[in-house]
Amino acid sequence: MNPTDLLKVAHEFDAPLYVYDSAKIVSQYNRLTNAFKNVGNLRLNYAAKALSNISILRLMNGLGSGLDTVSIQEVKLGLMAGFKPECIIYTPNGVSLEEIEEAAALGVQINIDNLSILEQFGSKHPDIPVCIRINPHVMAGGNSNISVGHIDSKFGISIHQIPHLLRIVELTNMNINGIHMHTGSDILDIDVFLYASEILFETAKNFKNLEFIDFGSGFKVPYREGDIQTNVEELGKKLAQRFNEFCEEYGKELTLAFEPGKFLVSEAGYFLAKVNVVKQTTSTVFASVDSGFNHLIRPMLYGASHEIVNISNTSGRERYYSVVGYICETDTFGNNRRINEISEGDILCFKNAGAYCFTMASNYNSRYRPAEVLWHEGKAHLIRERENFDDILHRQIDVKGLFGSKKEKVPTK
Repeated sequence: MNPTDLLKVAHEFDAPLYVYDSAKIVSQYNRLTNAFKNVGNLRLNYAAKALSNISILRLMNGLGSGLDTVSIQEVKLGLMAGFKPECIIYTPNGVSLEEIEEAAALGVQINIDNLSILEQFGSKHPDIPVCIRINPHVMAGGNSNISVGHIDSKFGISIHQIPHLLRIVELTNMNINGIHMHTGSDILDIDVFLYASEILFETAKNFKNLEFIDFGSGFKVPYREGDIQTNVEELGKKLAQRFNEFCEEYGKELTLAFEPGKFLVSEAGYFLAKVNVVKQTTSTVFASVDSGFNHLIRPMLYGASHEIVNISNTSGRERYYSVVGYICETDTFGNNRRINEISEGDILCFKNAGAYCFTMASNYNSRYRPAEVLWHEGKAHLIRERENFDDILHRQIDVKGLFGSKKEKVPTK
């Protein structure tokens, strides 16, 4: 999308506002499928947690994607969006056996990441196919906050626990139909990822009835011009060749699965916010917007850097600004950024706002969550209404009857 289109959408639907470009999502999906065109059976399971709006899920379903879910609520959203149960994989972490059984009853693929639940589920439901999430103890990402393959991670069953795992499978006579790993986001080194894949292949040899191997995702996208990113074409060429070799060794053609989220939707998303105040201090010029980490928390939570553009003044001279929010906390989106001269009332655009942005929004400070718009074939479609005060009060119970006026104590003589 260009600044003119974004500004038009902001004027139509007001700010703050999330906008998603469907064409970019489609191109990213096609890029990934083309990178692995040499694999006989490829399945991309879109990670719903990245952006779970039901209209986005319907778009993914229309592309032929499967769905990666981490909660029973995401499973139900996927079913409502038209995904067939067999096209949904459910990969929770730290949930109860009861939630896993609820998901299994809906017919989705179960993926279990700890020995305790594996044993309990296998003992009660040995006939239900189960995928096992392995922790390869490999960090393929560059940020320890979003890398989940290290040895202290809460995710997955350690490769050092494989003997125990095999014992559980043998005693329960479970049906293990998949092996899975996820090393974390922002994969920088393809060779490290391939090394982790070898650990997964070696683990897979212990199971004779596999249908698929899921390599997770975490492909890095560029956050600024010239930024490094995962070379998915190189990864596709190398991993596809190795995967095909393994299938030949295994004696069966398996499905190669990924669960991309950020790769598919991050660059398709734009967050638009209006400048409330330009404030000059002794050392800094602040541009304060009608938003905060209640809408976009990634810069504060992960140190993520989102490019910020003044789409109201695309040709103005650049000045240095610190862009901050209206929350009564430190909610700095960017320090000393070179941005075209900003005036009060201008619309700032935060790029790469498609993944883990709206889905992590909150009502902190009793602020409203913003609207969402899908830009599709040159037209803007509202896919989530902006919240209002009724939404803040929804499901709250006002117990004013418990707090009457204070009774005065009658003095004694």
